[in-house]
Amino acid sequence: MSGKHTNIALFVPHAGCPHQCSFCNQKSISGSVKPLEPAEIDRAVEVALAGSGKGMEIAFFGGSFTAIEQSYMRSLLERASKYIDNDRITGIRISTRPDAVDDEICKTLKFYGVTAAELGAQSMDDEVLRLNRRGHTAQDVARASELIKAAGISLGLQMMTGLYGGSREESLYTAQRLIELEPETMRIYPTVVLEGTPLGELYKAGKYTPQSLDEAVDLCAGLIPMFHSRGIKVIRLGLHSGGGVEEGYLAGPYHPSFRELCDGEIYFKNILELIKTTGVPKGRLELAAAPEYLSQLKGQKKKNIKRLEDLGYECTVSALPGLGRYEVRLN
Repeated sequence: MSGKHTNIALFVPHAGCPHQCSFCNQKSISGSVKPLEPAEIDRAVEVALAGSGKGMEIAFFGGSFTAIEQSYMRSLLERASKYIDNDRITGIRISTRPDAVDDEICKTLKFYGVTAAELGAQSMDDEVLRLNRRGHTAQDVARASELIKAAGISLGLQMMTGLYGGSREESLYTAQRLIELEPETMRIYPTVVLEGTPLGELYKAGKYTPQSLDEAVDLCAGLIPMFHSRGIKVIRLGLHSGGGVEEGYLAGPYHPSFRELCDGEIYFKNILELIKTTGVPKGRLELAAAPEYLSQLKGQKKKNIKRLEDLGYECTVSALPGLGRYEVRLN
């Protein structure tokens, strides 16, 4: 995360979740199976405050937070809420299921200082949701989203690509439906096959073929601009490295620098479009991007520069302050 925003991440592994989704192995994702104790919140916050950071949020991830036993949920929120000071710790972020949100839940979240709630939508295709054992519908996602926004809580949504029974067209449809719900943030996770999951068994039986890394990068490089153009921040792409993911990995488009690959691909697509629309001849090509995005313009390990060389362009890259993210100019 950038210095402007940091999560004090606390995992509530598999707590409250009434389903095991096809892709889910919470032990692999969170690296933990032990229930979170309120005292652990104190220790995590003390460590974070010792680093003199500002603008931090206490974030409960890894489970279905609002579906856990309600007195336990309130005990966690009560312990976390005492640290909110609107300077160093600005609020609480939670992650939950669309079918575990109602008016009363939203009132409770608001009372304890929850500032953002993320819903694991994953797909807006009911058949894909059914095949992946999600236990909720697309309508549940829409309803919960409206309740969260009506409570004055920032809405975040999560989607997955390459789900069992899904397709590229389904992912594009899902993205468009989620955009219409007007979230402030998005997370996009290409489906990764983990050991100990129903999807893992389907994969081993030859009944499920995951996306390749190139397919996932290409698709996400199309999805990100859809959200970006509507002012929706994509705050995460792909699973975090560490936390046991590598140990449980069977197949699928997992890469520790997945975001970097996607950003580079977006810039490459935009460069090709610029070449096409301007008709610039092969030979010397002088490109410019905002200073903070020069590495994305070049691509991971200068991949874009090498690909342009293969197309007959000798590239130089320079910084041009004032350009937006993903914007490219010809000098």
